[in-house]
Amino acid sequence: MQQTDPALPVADVFNADCPSRMILSHVSSRWGGLVLVALRDGRLRFSELRRRIGGISERMLAQTLQVLKADGLISRRDHGEVPPRVDYCLTEAGEALAIRYFELAHWIEANLSRLGTQPAQSGS
Repeated sequence: MQQTDPALPVADVFNADCPSRMILSHVSSRWGGLVLVALRDGRLRFSELRRRIGGISERMLAQTLQVLKADGLISRRDHGEVPPRVDYCLTEAGEALAIRYFELAHWIEANLSRLGTQPAQSGS
């Protein structure tokens, strides 16, 4: 069990004012968790992330990256080149969270038949 610092307030995701609730909403948003899982294998550029995550718009990807960066879950590296080259990777906290999110996503994929939905059929 991890020791907590007595000087810090106790996190309570059920408390409407707790910052943990805001981070939980970012991670459990439609795109937040997918960005974390996509970055599990290493650094990716914006365009690589967009191709990896089907259906996400440029605007939503940009917003999601900003939010996850502000939450301390991903880092952004600007190479200072022209044309601009920027890539993203998980922070230590982001890596720990991405492992858990990947496990959840994997469990859902493995249990679709038990969950009352079927995977989308390709080509239909």
